[in-house]
Amino acid sequence: MVDETKLDEAKPNDPTSSKVHETDAEGADTATLSRQPSEASIHGTEDDEDESSKIQLGPKFSLREHLEKDEDDESLRKWKEQLLGNVDVTSAGESLEPEVKILSLTILSPGRPDIELAIPVQGDPQGSWFTLKEGSTYSLRFSFTVNNNIVCGLRYTNTVWKTGLRVDSTKEMLGTFSPQQEPYTHEMPEETTPSGYFARGSYTARTKFLDDDNKCYLQMNYTFDIQKEWASA
Repeated sequence: MVDETKLDEAKPNDPTSSKVHETDAEGADTATLSRQPSEASIHGTEDDEDESSKIQLGPKFSLREHLEKDEDDESLRKWKEQLLGNVDVTSAGESLEPEVKILSLTILSPGRPDIELAIPVQGDPQGSWFTLKEGSTYSLRFSFTVNNNIVCGLRYTNTVWKTGLRVDSTKEMLGTFSPQQEPYTHEMPEETTPSGYFARGSYTARTKFLDDDNKCYLQMNYTFDIQKEWASA
């Protein structure tokens, strides 16, 4: 979430430093039905936050149309069945738009109880949402549901600022997901919080979940702290 080297560069005696650390990782399930993921959604660009730049994709199909296409192709039919899993074909709907709901964020750190944070139904988290210990290793795990249709190229972006300077930017491709009743989970790579006097304090962050169409399913602004110790339970 925060790169220690970038904090050193953003000390008050070097106000011009605002370099960004970016990470890209492709989800294991990046195959799509009839619509190919764009290169921008896989590799990310410096202008990802400028949503005025629209990605041009092919026509959308409802879940039922996906299932009915290429019925005579045995191998393709089996691949669709594998991708769609337990989707009830008989009740497949006609909606073109997937519905993705981010349910929770969990902070995982070795030797400590998990910190599960519910995503607010409306608005942003109030006050400091959580506290991380300096120099500690941790990872983030998201829980989310997908309904109505397949979501193609779901990706996560997170940008962090300290004292007005951007100190970290992360992008990760989560993958392509079919509708199912049970929530999906995705765990981010392990990171280490920075440490030292300049690392401690309050941070602001903006998290987004978008798909190949740049449709945003969640945009959340929040603050968090890095301190000498974990917050008391």
